[in-house]
Amino acid sequence: MSITDLPAVNASLNFISTIFISAGWYFIRRNFWQRHIACMIVAVVSSSAFLTCYLIYHYYTGERSTHFSAGGAIATIYFTMLISHVLLAFVTLPLVVLTLIPVFSRRWDRHRRIAKWTMPIWLYVSVTGVLVYLMLYKWFPPANLALPQ
Repeated sequence: MSITDLPAVNASLNFISTIFISAGWYFIRRNFWQRHIACMIVAVVSSSAFLTCYLIYHYYTGERSTHFSAGGAIATIYFTMLISHVLLAFVTLPLVVLTLIPVFSRRWDRHRRIAKWTMPIWLYVSVTGVLVYLMLYKWFPPANLALPQ
């Protein structure tokens, strides 16, 4: 594996987070709290692995990262999604931490209160992370990444 493989790894980790955040929400809504806990542990671990890989990738690539090549309405959609994704990603880490802290002291009321905000934001960031990857690397790749015809 090389550094150029990390965007695909990151998208996969975001997808895993999306699946387990959704499953965790599904299970807690049905009072299957043990399944909820298992799903949320996987979501936290996969999101943590994503963050680690993301930082490593950007440390090594710096300004050489890929630029979006499509124009027009597609570019507007992409950059709108990217901006909202990045801004909410900055909020997600502290929210996840603040959601986990009450769990360790079994303060379910506090956990539930902040999780109502954390879950949809975290889910949005995970989903849009996958979409940003697909748009940037698969659907509209720049010329230097496009497959030869």
